[in-house]
Amino acid sequence: MSLGIRTKICGLTRPEDVTAVAQAGAAYCGFVFFPKSPRNLSIGDARDLAIDVPVGIAKVALVVNADDAFLDAITDAVPLDMLQLHGSESPDRVSEVRARYGLPVMKAVGVADADDVASLDLYAKVADQLLVDAKPPKNATLPGGNGISFDWRLISARRWSVPWMLAGGLTPDTVGEAIALTNAKQVDVSSGVESAPGIKDADLIARFVAATNVPRVA
Repeated sequence: MSLGIRTKICGLTRPEDVTAVAQAGAAYCGFVFFPKSPRNLSIGDARDLAIDVPVGIAKVALVVNADDAFLDAITDAVPLDMLQLHGSESPDRVSEVRARYGLPVMKAVGVADADDVASLDLYAKVADQLLVDAKPPKNATLPGGNGISFDWRLISARRWSVPWMLAGGLTPDTVGEAIALTNAKQVDVSSGVESAPGIKDADLIARFVAATNVPRVA
């Protein structure tokens, strides 16, 4: 019996990426709105991609410390199911975004040590979901999508009051082990299914989703 893991493929940039995500059976697709990222989309391009996403796949907008004006522009144009806050947004800001846009909010929290894990409890009180990601290196220009992981044992015995998703350096070859160690029910991948920065690989997407179907431990 499989675990029924829900997968998010983040950083789609092309129509064929949407097709690959749908064919693989992913539960979420992510669109990045962050100029420094090789996966960054214009609002118009994101809208064109989003309207072709099949019903049943949740469309997520990833933003980094976005102000209301930018979020207004995105949500007015792009049909979305969730907002992902991937910057240094405070718990109060998470609450503000939820109230203003009426969309579920996923808050990403970077983890490198036990102190970082503790901050997840604060965000669990205000967010609809948590994204437990690897903390970016100090000199990194991107808050995520850096292809690095963290010590999964830090969260192996942790549970939160809201659904959570594991991210950070996952690949088709490592996601099974990550699920086994953390008991994650949801996983997120971006660079781990790319042939080049910002270019998704349909075969890697299919392999990644297939690799999440690990046997349930009795």
